[in-house]
Amino acid sequence: MYFEIYKDKAGEFRFRIKATNGNILAASEGYSAKASAITAIERIKSDAAEAEIRDEA
Repeated sequence: MYFEIYKDKAGEFRFRIKATNGNILAASEGYSAKASAITAIERIKSDAAEAEIRDEA
């Protein structure tokens, strides 16, 4: 699994979380600065280990 940062058609920076086979697992909102997208990635990486699972099915 890896994070991929890219620039969208509107010129905003976004990231996707991709599986090793290339499938997109999640996608972000747009950020005006690349540094903001990187900060969001770092936050997800640090907080994900403590995230709970909520089953609302």
